[in-house]
Amino acid sequence: MSIKAAGRTFFLETKHSLYQMKADSRGVLKHLWYGENTGQDMEYLLDYPDVSFSGNIYDAQDQRSYSLDTMPLEYASEGTGDYRISAVSVCHENGASALDLRYEGYRILPGKYSIPGLPAVYAGESEAETLEITLKDTASDVRVVLKYGVLPEYDVITRSAVIMNDGADTVMLNKAHSLCLDIPYGSWEWIHFHGRWARERNPQRLKLLHGIQESSSIRGTSSHHQNPAVILCKEGCSETNGTCIGAALMYSGCFQAQAEYDQLRQVRLVMGIHADLFCWELKPGDSFYTPEVILSHTENGLQALSHQFHRVLREHVCRGKYQKAERPVLINNWEATYFDFNEEKLLKIAEGAAALGVDMLVMDDGWFGKRDSDTLGLGDWSVNKEKIPGGLDGLVKKINGLGMQFGIWFEPEMVSEDSDLYRAHPDWAIRIPGRNPVRSRFQLVLDISRADVREYLFRAVSRILRLANIKYVKWDFNRSVCDWYTESLPAGRQKEMPHRFVLGLYELLDRLTGAFPDVLFEGCCGGGGRFDAGILYYCPQIWCSDDTDAFERTQIQYGTSFFYPVSAMGSHVSAVPNHQTGRVTSLRTRAVTAMCGSFGYELDLNTLTEEEKEEVKSQIRAFKEFGPLIHNGKFYRLSDPYHDNYAIWQFVSEDQKETLVQGMIFRSEPNMLRSPVVLRGLDPQKKYCLREDGRVYSGSALMAGGLLLPETSGDYVPVEFYLSVSLSH
Repeated sequence: MSIKAAGRTFFLETKHSLYQMKADSRGVLKHLWYGENTGQDMEYLLDYPDVSFSGNIYDAQDQRSYSLDTMPLEYASEGTGDYRISAVSVCHENGASALDLRYEGYRILPGKYSIPGLPAVYAGESEAETLEITLKDTASDVRVVLKYGVLPEYDVITRSAVIMNDGADTVMLNKAHSLCLDIPYGSWEWIHFHGRWARERNPQRLKLLHGIQESSSIRGTSSHHQNPAVILCKEGCSETNGTCIGAALMYSGCFQAQAEYDQLRQVRLVMGIHADLFCWELKPGDSFYTPEVILSHTENGLQALSHQFHRVLREHVCRGKYQKAERPVLINNWEATYFDFNEEKLLKIAEGAAALGVDMLVMDDGWFGKRDSDTLGLGDWSVNKEKIPGGLDGLVKKINGLGMQFGIWFEPEMVSEDSDLYRAHPDWAIRIPGRNPVRSRFQLVLDISRADVREYLFRAVSRILRLANIKYVKWDFNRSVCDWYTESLPAGRQKEMPHRFVLGLYELLDRLTGAFPDVLFEGCCGGGGRFDAGILYYCPQIWCSDDTDAFERTQIQYGTSFFYPVSAMGSHVSAVPNHQTGRVTSLRTRAVTAMCGSFGYELDLNTLTEEEKEEVKSQIRAFKEFGPLIHNGKFYRLSDPYHDNYAIWQFVSEDQKETLVQGMIFRSEPNMLRSPVVLRGLDPQKKYCLREDGRVYSGSALMAGGLLLPETSGDYVPVEFYLSVSLSH
């Protein structure tokens, strides 16, 4: 068993960690421990004095050292004397906001719980257990059920909560976070992942300062600007050593992660739906389900933490045919043509790509309605016969005749004012009555919290997917949302709308992926603006960034890799000078960088020289050989591209029989020794043969001394080594 109850003390055990809590004699659920598995009750560490200006609950009587403001709590609420950030807040019928939650009971269930309407980690009865702990307010019939899913072999514990109104009066829920984690001891830092469009998920590591630090989004998506995943780590924690805890929210909308370093130098981490854009009416008998947080702990550094997240996301979040299947090498026409294309241009691009071994052509924005620019046509999901006179089925059959599959771009959640859809249904767009709507990219957002809008989109997208043999969908979302309003809710409930929007997205994606199980859906939001574990539940890969520059991508993919597996990162070779930065890098450099993801091309291959075309053939053969290792092997960050003169990464097969080292040296240095790069994850007893020159090295030598990086001339030099176990040694 991974979950044990000893009286009212609960032990959640994974392979290497222990999560522990206790309902004390007053029914307060205290957090005791999250760390390495000590095998014993850790309550002995909690020894609190009388702290001035920290009040006491009434039933503590004369025990002035008993304060909810100081002790570690499992799920903190407002109005009970805990002045730190809370996880839940309600407003009762009389306007009061206090919620004094006390222990009522528990259940241990086989398997992993699911969440109605929301993505969640899934696992069978042999892989997971669920703990449910019920807490009840002392003065009302509000209950909270805390759910814990334990996947012991993955060193993962999931957290979610259900807030229930079992009383006779309506309650307004003003805050409903999924995670509250109190850590009483230690010197902690946190890592969050900030950015902007075309520069997503930059890791920033900061020492926790007294007060509250926050990573959040109010943009309607998880956003380019912050990512819903954070790490708490002890000082000195490195890639290969030290204590760290990761928390990833499975949610694709407005989120909030806050870390408070309090007066006693304790840490509280809360995470969930952003409270500023949230309110939910709980009528008698209603329940609210929070999104799930995936938690993982290790004493072995950031590398081990990443491996734990990569494994659970690949095997217990991603679903369907393409969960682990080989992905097609594709070519996307966007940077080759933008809106200026027709059937003849697409066929020419496809013919050139097919001759080089590309598996799929993806037709991007501009194929529908009167979509000749980004100012019109969104919402009119019918084929533009001027661009594609033979219709979609005719085009796809011609592409298939070249031996290629076909994919297509959609942006279903958006609408242009210059469109037939908007003229017919202006009320379907999000806009506040009496105010002009906020435009971005000259487009508005459809109110997918409405069932009629979702039904239209399901039918419109389904109709296109049934017109032809389509095997891939790129699902885009090219703006943030701000002027929230829906005609389907009364004035007092408008703050429900941002969450209902996300629920609508998930319902629509669930219906479409269920109806078209053989289609590979790729998430996209102007690149990486909705790169989160929630989207991965429906789309096993996400376009990593609209920045396709090879140098920039080494840093973007580095930051992404702290939580998300390489198999989830859409990454392509694009033209030079690069369309985002103007930088020129070699074709081989661009390919090596793009192989750290779902490989493809974003240019017209017909424009290449004959020598370059032969190189593309070689790149595609290499990716098809290395693809299973890249997507299913262990990933190691061998350098920090923000501080080193190179970005080097490594893939190792599960059986440790082969490894691929790739990367880029940024700048050549004159009159300087070559740098060694030390490998990881190999069997020290095995002998490994370097394919490039046939030399043989022991695993222990490669992990102690490493390999010398190549001599360089010029900048942005690619690095690639492949080693496999030598059968002759």
